[in-house]
Amino acid sequence: MLSSKPRNVRGLWAMLFASLLFSLMSVSVYALGVRHPELPAMTVSFFRIVVNLAILLLPALIRSRVPSLFGDMRLSLWLRGLFGSLALILSFISIQRIGPGEAAFLGASSGVFVALLGPKVLAQRNNGWIWAALAGSLAGLYLLLMPRAGVSDELGRLMALGSGLLSALAYLMVARAGRSNPPGTVVFYFCAVAIPMHLAWFGLAGFTPPREGEAWALLLVCGLAASGAQVLMTRAYQASPAALVGAVSYATPVFNLAFGWLWFAKVPDGTALAGCALVLLCGVLLPFLSSRGT
Repeated sequence: MLSSKPRNVRGLWAMLFASLLFSLMSVSVYALGVRHPELPAMTVSFFRIVVNLAILLLPALIRSRVPSLFGDMRLSLWLRGLFGSLALILSFISIQRIGPGEAAFLGASSGVFVALLGPKVLAQRNNGWIWAALAGSLAGLYLLLMPRAGVSDELGRLMALGSGLLSALAYLMVARAGRSNPPGTVVFYFCAVAIPMHLAWFGLAGFTPPREGEAWALLLVCGLAASGAQVLMTRAYQASPAALVGAVSYATPVFNLAFGWLWFAKVPDGTALAGCALVLLCGVLLPFLSSRGT
């Protein structure tokens, strides 16, 4: 038991740095929506995945290790790709609709869903204090979702919340697949499923390429940040219990809310801030309460 503690801590640190990179990705997505509204969210998410795949494939090609990316081809790898792809699409659309701060807080409901589903999917038990913290997190999410004057994009909020649920399912599949596959393989399946989904969409709705250098630069930043975050997040779910990692992921909306406030003047109202504070407080409590229970 004692020997597992340093490994758990490394996993939590990995998720913290992943949260920072995910936040940088979200800010880039929102900046693209503000400065280049002609680019659909599907185009943005497509280039983010292409950069991710290139970072995986190029080293594998150089070392002649492409077959190693396929791993053991278990079902959880494919499900991770499916759930993760759908979550990504909903996340990018919601970021452009309601901003990076609120979208990230609603998307961070994935931590709640991971803790709720973890005992069933991963056989990782949570103690009573964790369930109390989950109740507080859900109350905070309600404050974020309740209608407010001057804000009518409930669809954007529901998309962000749906992204949180799908992300939780993807993270649980990461934890299962990561028991016998390296992080690169887990990320590879995400790309392998997401790219055909995007190509099918472009075949129906058409493809709008970026036309300006700034747009290309933001897409590159988005892809590079997401690639690093994916690997760190996968390592985190391999090293630490899912409920702990899901709780630490609440750092992402903290970074996003700050970036959105400072760079885009996206100032949340008092009710939203109360919801954010409640979600953050309960989410931050989860790792400490869980570690106390172990």
